[in-house]
Amino acid sequence: MRSRSEKKANEIVRLKVIIRGAVQGVGFRPFVFRLAANLKLNGWVLNSGQGVFIEIEGEKTKLDEFILRLQNEKPSLAYIQSLEFSFLDPIGFKDFAIKESSLSEEKSAIILPDIAICPACLEDIFDPSNRRYLYPFTNCTNCGPRFSIIESLPYDRHNTTMKKFQMCKECKAEYENPLDRRFHAQPNACPNCGPQLELWNEKGKVISRFNEALLQAVEGIHLGKIIAVKGIGGFHLIVDARNNDAVSNLRAKKHREEKPFALMFPSFEAVQQECELNNFEKRLLTSVESPIVLLHRLSANRNFKSRIAPSVAPNNPYLGVMLPYTPLHHLLLKKFGFPIIATSGNLSDEPICIDENEALQRLRGIADLFLVHNRPIVRHVDDSIARIVMERELVLRRARGYAPLPINIGTQLDEHILAVGAHLKSTIALTSSNNVFISQHIGDLETKESLNAFKNVIIDFQNIYNAKPIVIACDSHPEYISSKHAKELEIEVVEVQHHYAHITSCMAENQLEGKVLGVSWDGTGYGTDGTIWGGEFLLTDEVTFERVATFRPFLLPGGEKAIKEPRRTAIGAIYEIFGPDTFNKKEIISVQSFSAQELEIIKQMLHKQIHSPITSSAGRIFDVVASLIGLRQIVNYEGQAAMELEFLATELINDKSLKIENYKFNIGKTEDKIIRNKNSSDIIHQTALIIDWQPMIEGILEDINNKITQSMISLKFHVTLAEIIIAVAKRIGKERVLLSGGCFQNKILTERCVVRLIAEGFRPYWHQRVPPNDGGISLGQIFSVLNKRIKKK
Repeated sequence: MRSRSEKKANEIVRLKVIIRGAVQGVGFRPFVFRLAANLKLNGWVLNSGQGVFIEIEGEKTKLDEFILRLQNEKPSLAYIQSLEFSFLDPIGFKDFAIKESSLSEEKSAIILPDIAICPACLEDIFDPSNRRYLYPFTNCTNCGPRFSIIESLPYDRHNTTMKKFQMCKECKAEYENPLDRRFHAQPNACPNCGPQLELWNEKGKVISRFNEALLQAVEGIHLGKIIAVKGIGGFHLIVDARNNDAVSNLRAKKHREEKPFALMFPSFEAVQQECELNNFEKRLLTSVESPIVLLHRLSANRNFKSRIAPSVAPNNPYLGVMLPYTPLHHLLLKKFGFPIIATSGNLSDEPICIDENEALQRLRGIADLFLVHNRPIVRHVDDSIARIVMERELVLRRARGYAPLPINIGTQLDEHILAVGAHLKSTIALTSSNNVFISQHIGDLETKESLNAFKNVIIDFQNIYNAKPIVIACDSHPEYISSKHAKELEIEVVEVQHHYAHITSCMAENQLEGKVLGVSWDGTGYGTDGTIWGGEFLLTDEVTFERVATFRPFLLPGGEKAIKEPRRTAIGAIYEIFGPDTFNKKEIISVQSFSAQELEIIKQMLHKQIHSPITSSAGRIFDVVASLIGLRQIVNYEGQAAMELEFLATELINDKSLKIENYKFNIGKTEDKIIRNKNSSDIIHQTALIIDWQPMIEGILEDINNKITQSMISLKFHVTLAEIIIAVAKRIGKERVLLSGGCFQNKILTERCVVRLIAEGFRPYWHQRVPPNDGGISLGQIFSVLNKRIKKK
């Protein structure tokens, strides 16, 4: 006779399951279908705007096994953020079915990013016996377009741009077969029923179609032509990376003087012929995210003849490298056989083109040929950029492969908060349920096209998540275009100080609460005293911050012009030390770079403090050093001087025989200020330690006179910055130290700081999948505003 517990175990019950996370577009419903069949359980599964819903019934022991296997055997690309289940009375399901998706009002499901082609599909397109042989739009539930083609939630074919393509009999059979890896693959297609290629000339006339279009595009690349290729999230401009004339021609037409171009290699083995790779870089390069990875060149360290044209990345020991991630790219690179430039299809500072007719207009005069297809792209998605820092990935530009994956904030929200980010490297963020969804990289908001893209992304996110924000978070800078736009939307606006947002972004990503010491270093940010901040130490929690230390401020003669001319920034710093005598120091190369007339104008600007804003920026200190040592007097793109200083330090960093001493610096007495808060009538009393960089600059000038190499000076400078952080951390006495801001894109600086902080007993935190630069500001704005609202409640 069976015991009561045995009877209970064999009792038929119904299980209701709600799964939230990245569970749409990854083959999750087919997985559930097969698991139910294996356990002989009946019921249904469906997608909703919130995730995946399951109702299933059978013996209790089998349902327990079902729950465990759901989590342990889920598809590799799936991410379960929460799994809620409850047991109910059975209702007598007769079979198991994948039901039509539920159109719920709340939309909080996680949309998977566009991901690289899987090995099985790659095998299909190179198998002459396969019906998808050489078909450039092959995919399955494990790979292919997602975010770039979805129009609304839930993720079903009729809610994507694939709705215009009716599946043929063979594709339909795959789609409906639970044992097929294309079972419920929403973008499923083949040469008989799916998107197709065309090659256009610069006037939009069709030259060829299908595989012939691809072959003629490859021929054009061989001939040195610039080919605009419509990819998964927009257009690439492609040329032969070995052809210096072709690369230089692309630079001239794209108005991109020296900024490095991204490279796409045909294979991992081809990358190894040009770059150094460790296991972490290999994993990142071959990951499903497939970002552009910054890799050290072999030619930077040894007598090595590179095949890459010098104009690809001038004076740069790194290459930005990616592997083919779509079938189309694989087919192109297989035919071409050598690395290509694959840079964004745009003019500099504009958003990437996503429509072929738009590309004809905006890329006119740049591209010679257009390799296009008829699968519409809903939203632009650039290539992501990442590097390995401290043996883990650090995302520098968050787009394809990463966006719009959220940061979980733990708190369930019934209201939506929108954040509009900063001005450079713009992203927006939106709360939905307990997640913050961060947009793809938008870019710098300095052109009409980029502003339109910014506005469109805001509308797009609100539509996807059916969100009506009750509050908008923006930067406190009164001239940021993003902030101005926020104030036009007739919704409550909350300003968040720029450097505080950097730290709260790092707190959100690392799921930290309570007091931390935040080191927020970048080039420019509007301070609460109306000056330009950027070398800040902020004692921070979720809702407040105190500026506990900062760099000694100095004047920037020319304001914005000084940011583009490190020599001006250097003059401003030297003037802070030597006053008017600065202009008599002809031995200083920064002074030498100006004419007597220019020096007189700058002298008057500084003396009268006309058009010379005050700055405490760490980023500008990098510019000062780059100018003083003769490395860079004028930059051609943002951050160039700082990057080149890092490159110099890289030459020596692995030399274990060197004993590197830091330059001297002083941490001065606390400075008391009475300042007026720009956002209210309150008077603020502020106390901050002042880090005096004068001894460091004097030491650098002495090293220059003593003919010390630029590389050694740069390395000593980096070491000094790390020691400044250690010294301040000891004075403040907080165990947890956060590193955020654009300066911490620098691998040498970040790794040195982390190692030294650990050695001194601190617990350092830095970014991983959210950029340390202004691309992470929108997350920080959300985190700050959200916690203030929670605290008020």
